[in-house]
Amino acid sequence: MTSKKERTREMILEAAYPLFAKEGFNKITMKDICDATGLSRGGLYSHFPGTKELFEAILVRIQEKEEMNFQKEMAAGMSATEILEKALSLMEEEMKQPDESLSLAIYEYAGSVSQPVMNDFTQIGFDKWSSLIQYGIKRKEFHSVDVFELTNVILYVYQGVRMWSRITDMTPAVFSSIINHIRKELLRNEE
Repeated sequence: MTSKKERTREMILEAAYPLFAKEGFNKITMKDICDATGLSRGGLYSHFPGTKELFEAILVRIQEKEEMNFQKEMAAGMSATEILEKALSLMEEEMKQPDESLSLAIYEYAGSVSQPVMNDFTQIGFDKWSSLIQYGIKRKEFHSVDVFELTNVILYVYQGVRMWSRITDMTPAVFSSIINHIRKELLRNEE
């Protein structure tokens, strides 16, 4: 059972996420979080000393709840193709919802922390995708591709689309073309 303090902390994270997604990291103040949660400043500060720590807690929460955590599926012996399709479907849905993206906030946040922090954050995504690609190659479900190269394409094209879709109109055809390209590069049955 979760304590009242844990429930309040979760409520703060839930209320803060859409604020950061909409406005970015730099525009959000602790007063904005107080307004969104109904907490007093003292109540909010008893959980987080500032927006930086609050945003970091959101990032940690995302990593913990990550829907694209391939390790469990791979350990269970799930098909690499099935894992990939699930991940690509999730990516496509996320690309269609730029207002729910933390890409701008993450970019702004990166300016307030040391580069190693962001490198570590990026490395988690790189390791996740490269392990899935290697898993699929080993199982002969994926083409034998340059894992480093394709992992970089997946990570940076995805983040680029998430960022650019906030400032320019992108159609579902754009998102589908990206997802289909990844499929063709990996899946043997897409030749």
